[in-house]
Amino acid sequence: MLVVALGAYGVASGGAHGAECASNARGRTACGNGNEGAMVNRNTGNVVTTQKGPYGANTTESSRGGKAVTKNGKGVYTAPGGTTCVRTANGQECR
Repeated sequence: MLVVALGAYGVASGGAHGAECASNARGRTACGNGNEGAMVNRNTGNVVTTQKGPYGANTTESSRGGKAVTKNGKGVYTAPGGTTCVRTANGQECR
């Protein structure tokens, strides 16, 4: 996810771009402003950032190397090891 390093810095410094932040009992802190968001899991150290593109597609990346591009419940996910999964209106498949 990289913007992940920037996202982690933004969350650690109190939130990026005037975002609203909240924490839960599981140790997760999430920030977002409607177009960008970041989440940090303090228990695992994993950072996830999300950005909304100009055509409504969401790009989500994790500090562990996963990346997903989604829109309307359909999308493509690429795992850190190189596996790619695609979800369409007719089903899903990974290779």
